[in-house]
Amino acid sequence: MSKREVILFIAMSLDGYIAKDNGDISFLSAVESPPEDYGYGDFIKSVDTVIMGRKTYEKIQTFGIDFPHGDKKCYVISRSKKGYDGTVEFYHGDLVKLIAAIRKESGLNIFVDGGAELVFELMQRDLIDKYIISVIPVFLGAGIPLFKPGRPESPLKLVRSVTFPSGLAQLWYEKKDATRP
Repeated sequence: MSKREVILFIAMSLDGYIAKDNGDISFLSAVESPPEDYGYGDFIKSVDTVIMGRKTYEKIQTFGIDFPHGDKKCYVISRSKKGYDGTVEFYHGDLVKLIAAIRKESGLNIFVDGGAELVFELMQRDLIDKYIISVIPVFLGAGIPLFKPGRPESPLKLVRSVTFPSGLAQLWYEKKDATRP
C-alpha cells in the first residue's frame, strides 16, 4: 500500500495572495477559459479526503452551489465549530494525529483546499508532501498571502511546470528527499 500523500492544490496571484483582504477571489476569473480546468478534474479523481480551513468552507458556502466535495470525506479545521454539517466534519484536534489516522486507512490522496491559516499549520508540522500551485497573472498588491512568515525552511524539488494560453503557470513541487540531490 502506498502512502496517502497530502497535496496542496491552490491558486495565487503572481505576488503570492490567495484573496484580497476582504476575501474576494474574483481575480481567479482572469484565467477562466472553459473547458480548461488546469488539471483539476484529473487531480480531484486522485483524492478521497479533503481538508480545508473554516474560512475557506464558509467562502464556498457563499457561491450558491452544492458543496463540491460532497462525495469525499471532508474535514473543516475550526476552533469555533464542532460536529457535522452535512458531509463535513468540523475538526479541532491535533493535525498530526488527524493526518496519521487518515493515512492508516486505505484510500487515495488527501487534498488541502485552503486557506492560508491551515497551510501555515500544516507547514509548521511538515505535513504537506506536494504543492501544486497555479499562479494567476495578476498582481493584487495586498491581500491574504498563501505563505505566512514564520514557517520552517523546507527544501522542495520542482517536478513539473506547465504554462497555459491564459497566462496561468502551474508549478508542481514535492519535498526534496534528503538522500538525493
